[in-house]
Amino acid sequence: MSPSAGTAVPQHLLAPETLASLANLELVARAVVTGFLTGMHRSPFFGFSQEFAEYRAYAEGDDPRFVDWNVYARTERTYIKRYIGETNTRLVILLDASASMGFASGKVSKLLYGKFLAATLAYLAARQHDAVGLIVFDDQIREHRTASSRSGRLHGVLHAIDRVQPGTGTDLTIPFERFREIEKGRGLVAVISDFYCDPNALLKSVQPLAYQGQDVILFQLLDPQELMPQLKESALLEDMESGKSMEVSPIYMSSLYRERIAAHVDALNKAALGAGADHRLVTITEPLDSVLRSYLSFRHRRG
Repeated sequence: MSPSAGTAVPQHLLAPETLASLANLELVARAVVTGFLTGMHRSPFFGFSQEFAEYRAYAEGDDPRFVDWNVYARTERTYIKRYIGETNTRLVILLDASASMGFASGKVSKLLYGKFLAATLAYLAARQHDAVGLIVFDDQIREHRTASSRSGRLHGVLHAIDRVQPGTGTDLTIPFERFREIEKGRGLVAVISDFYCDPNALLKSVQPLAYQGQDVILFQLLDPQELMPQLKESALLEDMESGKSMEVSPIYMSSLYRERIAAHVDALNKAALGAGADHRLVTITEPLDSVLRSYLSFRHRRG
């Protein structure tokens, strides 16, 4: 059953654990996008329908015929409907499939959440008639589909995302190098990863894309237990990529570890800003529609 126009989908229906019960990624993506758009259709910033793609602020010289007077009546702000032909762009999704992305303290792993997010972004882009591309990586390129708006491209991208499994180590320089070599033209780049990397190395990898004119957003996916671990007794923890292990105490995990992970997230945020990119920390229990809202705000700002 599809939601009626103007009715927001309840948050629990877009929760990751609920989405995991759906049959395939296309259903997940459709559920998230439909739920989000029906809840946001009255927003002066994101007014989606079959007729137009989104709004932008009125500027001198715009044709007043395209002013949405209904929005003006509600907000006293003047917005122009941007039609699909005006918003065509290209989106390339970089999805981290390294071993660490396979971690899960609950029913949904970071990689499964990343697949949900990647599929949702691809589905929304295709709905907007944007070109969609995909690079899946760990310490090598595992899949690359160049950005295209050809018929059938969405299904190919969704199938490629669906078959991704956790791989080996992580090398974030690899997908950025491949992007610069193959992908041409300006557009949007969405990187989905846990970003267990050196922030300075990330800065050096992202900066060339900014110089190329790309708008980059980094979605950092972390499990709640990675941010706020709960240990009742000492435990032996093993790195999923290197295989190295160390014994940790509850005191360490509730104090020094939390300080270090917070410092790492903050350093990544600063590195992203330094590279002209956006950074969004995502806890993988978060409903997908709130992450999609962040993405559309990013698109609107980069406009």
